[in-house]
Amino acid sequence: MEKILEQTLLYDFYGELLTEHQKRVYEDVVLNDYSLSEIADELGISRQGVHDMVKRCSRLLNGYEEKLHLVEKFVSLKEKVGEIRKIAKTRESDPDMEEIEKISARILEEL
Repeated sequence: MEKILEQTLLYDFYGELLTEHQKRVYEDVVLNDYSLSEIADELGISRQGVHDMVKRCSRLLNGYEEKLHLVEKFVSLKEKVGEIRKIAKTRESDPDMEEIEKISARILEEL
């Protein structure tokens, strides 16, 4: 999985477990692509402090994933529903398959 996508998914699933300060710094660096200098200047801390905070947050988020596997399950489920949808599309002449395709499309939207 691409690193940015992985970091985003980890944050989506476990970000609420970080403190407000951690969330702000992590979002600014990882999601908003601000430089360490920009954030350090804004918060009145060193670039190294920002770097350390991001590393700490990454370790925490990865630790939660190692224990709970929510991102892994989400990605696997999304792939399986995609496969179901693909099979259903190849058999569109069958009315049941058309319904399966619609249901799988709704599931993918909700994920």
